[in-house]
Amino acid sequence: MFVDQVKVFVRGGDGGNGMVAFRREKYVPHGGPAGGDGGRGGDVIFRVDEGLRTLMDFRYQRHFKAKRGENGRSKGQHGANAEPLIVRVPPGTVVKNADTGEVIADLTVHGQEAVIARGGRGGRGNMRFATPVNPAPEIAENGEPGEELWVELELKLLADVGLVGYPSVGKSTLLAVVSAARPKIGAYHFTTLSPNLGVVDVGDGRSFVLADLPGLIEGAHEGVGLGHQFLRHVERTRVLIHVIDMAGSEGRDPWEDWKQINQELKLYRESLAERPQVVAANKMDLPNAEEHLQAFREKVGPDIPVYPISAATRQGLRELIYGVADLLDRIPKQPSIEAEQDETYRVYKSKPPEEPFTIRRENDVFVVQGERVERLLKRTNFQYHDSVRRFARIMKEMGVEDALREKGAKEGDTIRIGDMEFELTD
Repeated sequence: MFVDQVKVFVRGGDGGNGMVAFRREKYVPHGGPAGGDGGRGGDVIFRVDEGLRTLMDFRYQRHFKAKRGENGRSKGQHGANAEPLIVRVPPGTVVKNADTGEVIADLTVHGQEAVIARGGRGGRGNMRFATPVNPAPEIAENGEPGEELWVELELKLLADVGLVGYPSVGKSTLLAVVSAARPKIGAYHFTTLSPNLGVVDVGDGRSFVLADLPGLIEGAHEGVGLGHQFLRHVERTRVLIHVIDMAGSEGRDPWEDWKQINQELKLYRESLAERPQVVAANKMDLPNAEEHLQAFREKVGPDIPVYPISAATRQGLRELIYGVADLLDRIPKQPSIEAEQDETYRVYKSKPPEEPFTIRRENDVFVVQGERVERLLKRTNFQYHDSVRRFARIMKEMGVEDALREKGAKEGDTIRIGDMEFELTD
């Protein structure tokens, strides 16, 4: 089975907790704080493996979670950082945020890596909070939770040459006779439901990867038929072989077919219609093919190379393969469309500063929300009195207490932050 689009969940590892500890040594009666920091949680990293060709493995495992960092230790020892979780993906994988559609990474080269979900920072131990005023603090932070998100993986084949054309024009037969690939071949539309790849040996030391893609029909750019599944893979190819049934064996007009397919490519993405293209005038062994070929050449003009072939009898295949190989030698290694896709590159823009917190009322409960407030809550270890006092002091410095009073909160009212509830006191 060929799988080219999946949705998976990734989560970075949580940071380890900091530790509250003190020196316990002989002849050191007033040992200071000695609690170490927690280790950082592991990142989830996607790495390209050229040995993979589909996203099939993700059909059976859809959740990836990195390990947690170790907690801090006594004697000032820091917890170990967690190892990153490496997830192997095939070349040509585009990773998108499933909620926003933002492109996180475009992975094309063997060994290329991208951090998809970062691990949380480790919490600080009480060594970090010693001051002249409080030389022995009982304060330690919890580790930050790791990033978590749903991502969509989309595979775009990395083939040098793509076969385009209407269904049943002979694309699969052509792939089978010029390479070692064995695609399914049948005398009905949409025999090819998923892309097939084959390596074509030109015979003079050159070779290229040829992709037989599902047939296009009118409206493909809007997703009609197998449109989007097909056009996604066309984006990566450097050259297109437009296979046309020159005999018009199903009552089709070769010229109209050529125009319609190019129109679908253009409507899907403007630059696709400008991709280098050759025409494989197939089924030349059938009646009326010669007359149609002459008329077609007059209309298409001299700029588009037209190679009369018969995939069934292997007529003209050598000239076609040599012509395509020569064309590949003259064009860049990467398709120009990739440089034009702004979405391929992550652009970080400065965002306007968000409100530090917001307060709303739910019946008798005042709910405080805000990224900084909630992060402080998660990192505070409420087992220690000093940590609770530090949390209250920072909240007061942020203006939360004054804002609650302005909203009508009184002594004894319940305040909710995240999953925890507090009582407002002086």
